[in-house]
Amino acid sequence: MLILAFDTSSKTVSVAILQDDIVLYETVINVSLNHSEVLLPAIDQACIQTRIKIAEIDLFACTIGPGSFTGLRIGASTMKGFVLAAKKPAVGVSSLAAVALNADKCSKIIHSIMDAGRGQVYSAFFKYKENGLLEQIGKEKVMKPSEIKYNNDVVFVGDGAVRYADIISDKKNNIILASRQYCRASSVGLLGKEKFDRKELLDTDKFVPLYIRSVDADTNKTLFKNQ
Repeated sequence: MLILAFDTSSKTVSVAILQDDIVLYETVINVSLNHSEVLLPAIDQACIQTRIKIAEIDLFACTIGPGSFTGLRIGASTMKGFVLAAKKPAVGVSSLAAVALNADKCSKIIHSIMDAGRGQVYSAFFKYKENGLLEQIGKEKVMKPSEIKYNNDVVFVGDGAVRYADIISDKKNNIILASRQYCRASSVGLLGKEKFDRKELLDTDKFVPLYIRSVDADTNKTLFKNQ
């Protein structure tokens, strides 16, 4: 199965093409351009480098939030356009879950934290089950970094954890940070394949991104389960 995956939930844009669980191509772009200027050219470049046409893609996967309101809208619109043109299935992946994969398959609880701006972060906990699959613990939240509590059984990951490391640690204990912090499209693709196998497909005519912070969006909001 050929999978085109992309992320537009934060300051970076990432695009990947996978053959099942094998990453054929991936890029993470961190520039001061709008996501609308970066995403489609990045997808074009991915297709050129892999010599794969959009029509050959079997599954589209993108992050559906939480994250940048404008970025998520661009990602959702791009997803809908591809599905309409190629008539292939699509899946939506939690951006916090994709970030959590940066911690690799550790035995600790993974606290995925993305910078939400305005002095806040998006937060969710994850752990690996015995079958090796990532499982979310509880719901996604938006909070102040000073409200984050933790113990020694937690590893932190995400740009929010890096930015607010001093506040989170309260200058008493050093927090454990995963080595990679940006959301990677390859992670989106791997999680998307798992959702496809569970038949958790998106209805691209009806879905909207996950907006946790209501002031960031004017549209009606749908919370997604099992992202």
